[in-house]
Amino acid sequence: MTDPLTPVLSADWGNDRAWTLAAYRETGGYDALEKALAMKPEDVVEMVKESGLRGRGGAGFPTGMKWGFIPQDNPKPKYLVVNADESEPGTCKDIPLMMATPHTLIEGVIIAAHAINAQHAFIYVRGEVLHVIRRLQAACREAYAAGYLGENILSSGVSIDLVIHAGAGAYICGEETALLDSLEGRRGQPRLRPPFPAVAGLYASPTVINNVESIASVPAIVREGEEWFAGLGTEKSNGFVLYSLSGHVKTPGQYEAPLGITLRELIDLGGGMREGSELKFWTPGGSSTPLLTAEHLDMPLDYESVGAAGSMLGTRALQIFDQTTSVVRCVLRWTEFYRHESCGKCTPCREGTYWLVQILDRLNRGEGQERDIDLLVDLCDNILGRSFCALGDGATSPITSAIEYFREEFEAGMHTPSAELFSPATSTLFPQEVSV
Repeated sequence: MTDPLTPVLSADWGNDRAWTLAAYRETGGYDALEKALAMKPEDVVEMVKESGLRGRGGAGFPTGMKWGFIPQDNPKPKYLVVNADESEPGTCKDIPLMMATPHTLIEGVIIAAHAINAQHAFIYVRGEVLHVIRRLQAACREAYAAGYLGENILSSGVSIDLVIHAGAGAYICGEETALLDSLEGRRGQPRLRPPFPAVAGLYASPTVINNVESIASVPAIVREGEEWFAGLGTEKSNGFVLYSLSGHVKTPGQYEAPLGITLRELIDLGGGMREGSELKFWTPGGSSTPLLTAEHLDMPLDYESVGAAGSMLGTRALQIFDQTTSVVRCVLRWTEFYRHESCGKCTPCREGTYWLVQILDRLNRGEGQERDIDLLVDLCDNILGRSFCALGDGATSPITSAIEYFREEFEAGMHTPSAELFSPATSTLFPQEVSV
């Protein structure tokens, strides 16, 4: 098959000391910044709009449009915040990007801050990934020393300061308004909207919040042009993205390809399924997106096609599960995560995730009660759309979709433990760590 990969963000990951400023410059690093600083801010915004770049953090909202929402007549300072609190189970694209080529992100931050007339930018990093925080801080120091950050950048008259901020390890802080509260020193909990961050975000000032991959894609757009970027992908889903392929495949990892590639192609790139495996179910965008099955193998992985199939492209965390996996046990593990990570602010999520775990645990142990499946669906219906943020919705998605496609396994949970039907020893990737 023709290689469909389009390495752009990942092109230099294998280079010697790729994370250093010297190595980044050798491959054209900061050339896009010089070009952007010679442009008017509104022209940079228009370029990103024309490129068709959509948010790479999950929602897929047009990036240039989000930048355009900032009210430039507001006298308060403008802020740019990069959401690097990558925590979604199965998602691992931003962390390797920041480790391998942190200057790609920093260059994107400077260009984006210039575009929205922000003089202060923040990268909010998940607190557990200390190695990433240190690498970003080192790259930030290099950028300051080289004159790419600070006062009068490259004699352009533009001044931008960047802060690398370490979070305290809360999944909820991946939600943009909870992230803002955490950044301000408060407990990370979602805010009720409106007002929206573009009007009253960080310190009640106009704020743009973007994902790492979204901002890191900007230098390539400025350097190569909006038409080049728009020419990749599909008609409505433009550009290249990082797909995180994991699970029962021979070669898991990051695969950078245009939007619209199929799962079948990605699995082939990953060496195929492991020996003796057949695809049973998979997640297109992490554990908070509805499950899909083998019937969706040839569906284009773009926002529109995945949405039409009843799921979400999300963070493109493709978790692949074969026939040895119990869908009940798998969904239980995810729901335990969401119960633990609920911030507790709203009742549907706080109480609902607790009860979802109780019921799923019964079914997993083969001690389910007659009405448990209907009760699960009813609970999910009462959580969906009734919580402050998307955590509650995300907790219900794998459950309702699993019941839709694999109801018989939930029915079997009335009398048979999932461990008897699907031995954990056969499904695990790490035999020495088997747990029921």
